[in-house]
Amino acid sequence: MFLIVGLGNPGAEYESTRHNLGFMLIDKLAAEAGATVKHKECRSLVASVTIENERVRLIKPQTFMNLSGEAVACLAAKNYVDDLSQSLIVISDDLALPWGTIRLRERGSAGGHNGLKSIIAALGTNEFMRLRIGIQPEHPLGDAKGFVLADFPKAQREEVEKILDKAAEAVHSALRDGIKKAMSVYNQ
Repeated sequence: MFLIVGLGNPGAEYESTRHNLGFMLIDKLAAEAGATVKHKECRSLVASVTIENERVRLIKPQTFMNLSGEAVACLAAKNYVDDLSQSLIVISDDLALPWGTIRLRERGSAGGHNGLKSIIAALGTNEFMRLRIGIQPEHPLGDAKGFVLADFPKAQREEVEKILDKAAEAVHSALRDGIKKAMSVYNQ
């Protein structure tokens, strides 16, 4: 079984912010599988689906970004996930990647992302797959927190759907073909 965790913040005020790309992708994957992410478990919203013939739990932690690790650790324990490196995929935005870039990795650091920091701390490992979606602006930032918590500007809203389509394809590829193959196809 795979646990696919999209990072974001709960609440309508955060729904369409850059920091919620993980939640947006989880909702897209659920909709494609004919499900809704609404079952409450371990301070998260969860849907159980099948993607690429794999059993998958789609997860949106409701702990706010900086405490995401608490929810992920609870679900990993509850679902008896032993080898996180082979069964956990975390989806997050990434301020260091150019806008719209997708980056799959087998493991790695938090890269300054507080949600990833929380998960690494709670699990005691950085050995899990992740898909990062670039949100870097073309101009220098004075207020990173304000930027990631802001809604997408009108000019980028149409692009968001295309980026989520590509990210969903990357998740399907990782499940179907393995992370190494997916990385060779989707990492730009």
